[in-house]
Amino acid sequence: MALRAGDWVEVRSKEEILRTLDKQGRLDNMPFMPEMFAYCGKRLPVYKRAHKACDTINPVSKRRLTDTVLLGNIRCNGSAHGGCEAQCSVFWKEAWLKPIPAPGSKAPSEVASQPVTSRGCTEEDVTRATRLENPPFDEIHYRCQATDFPLFSAPINSRSLDLYVEDYTSGNVSLKELFQTSSYFLFKAVSRLRAEDDGGIWSKLYDRFQRLWGGLPYPRRRGKLKKGDKHPLVSLNLQPGELVRVKSYEEILATIDEGNRNRGLFFDAEQLPYCGGVYRVRSRVERFLDEKTGVMLTMKTPAVILDGGWCRSYYSEHRAFCPRAIYGWWREAWLERAPEGSVPSTTCPRTRAALGIRSAEEVEG
Repeated sequence: MALRAGDWVEVRSKEEILRTLDKQGRLDNMPFMPEMFAYCGKRLPVYKRAHKACDTINPVSKRRLTDTVLLGNIRCNGSAHGGCEAQCSVFWKEAWLKPIPAPGSKAPSEVASQPVTSRGCTEEDVTRATRLENPPFDEIHYRCQATDFPLFSAPINSRSLDLYVEDYTSGNVSLKELFQTSSYFLFKAVSRLRAEDDGGIWSKLYDRFQRLWGGLPYPRRRGKLKKGDKHPLVSLNLQPGELVRVKSYEEILATIDEGNRNRGLFFDAEQLPYCGGVYRVRSRVERFLDEKTGVMLTMKTPAVILDGGWCRSYYSEHRAFCPRAIYGWWREAWLERAPEGSVPSTTCPRTRAALGIRSAEEVEG
C-alpha cells in the first residue's frame, strides 16, 4: 500500500489476520503477537513507515523491512510475555491493515483488498509461539518481535542513500530534521571524532554553531565520574502520572561515569533533547526481556519511562532516523519532581499530528 506517515488505516479482523499467518503465527517471519489482537477493528494513524529499523541484538546497525509500518503510539503491554515492561513499539505488516480516509478528508479512490489465504493458524498457535519450545535448563525463553527482529529483516549497506530519500518521501522525517542530523554527522566527519571521544575544542565549536539556530549542544560528551567514584543513587519512588523535570545535561553528566552509565544504565545521546523538559511518568521498569536470549531479567535499580520520551535517532550513525521509537529509560537520579503548576513539555506539532493527538489527549497504547 506504500503507506505514509499520517495515513489512516483500520486493523483487520482477527479472522482475516489469522488467515495470513503460518502455524507459528508469522507472516514473512514476522510474529503477530497476542497483545496485538486488542487492536483488531480499530482505526489508527500511521506513525511512520518502517522501511528500516535498528538491530539491537547484533552489533548496532540498521536493517531493511518490507511492507511494514508503525501505528500511533501502539506499544506491547507484555501481557503474553511474562509481564515485560519495556513497552516496545509494534510492527504491522500492511497485509494486516486496510487504508481508510483520514478524519475530515474525502474518501480515497478504491483500493484493492489485500488477498488472504487460509494457512491454518489459530489464536492458540499465536499464543503458543510466544515461548521457545524445549528451552535449555527448563528456563522460559520468550519470543516476540524484539527477540526475532533479525529473522524478518535483512542487512543493508550503511551507505544506501535511498533509505534517507525514503525517510523524507514517506513523511517520516522533515527537512529540518534532515538538516539537523546531517550537520551533526558532517561535523563528526570533519572533526574525525570517534564515538568514544568527548569532543574537546570541537564540541565547543559545534555548540556555538547550534546556538545560532536554537539547536542542541554536542550530544556525546563523557560522564564526569571517574573509576572508583560512587554512582549517586536517588529514590523518588515515582509513580505513573507524576510530573517530573529532566535535569540539565550538565547535571546528568555529573551522575554518570566515563562510559556514560549510572549503575549500569546507559544515558544515550538520544535522550539529550529531553533535558530540561517537563514530562509525565508513563510507567516504571523493573522486568524486561533480554532481546538476545528471551529470558526475563529484573533490574536491581528500577527506572522509569516518560510519556513521549523515545529515541528519535538523530545522533546515532548506524541507526539514523530509525522509526522504532524505543523508549529511553531514566534513572531517578536524572529527574526531579516538577514544581506545582508545571505544564508538560509539548511534543512537536508534526509528531502530534502523525500520532493523531489533539490538544492534551493521549494516544491509546
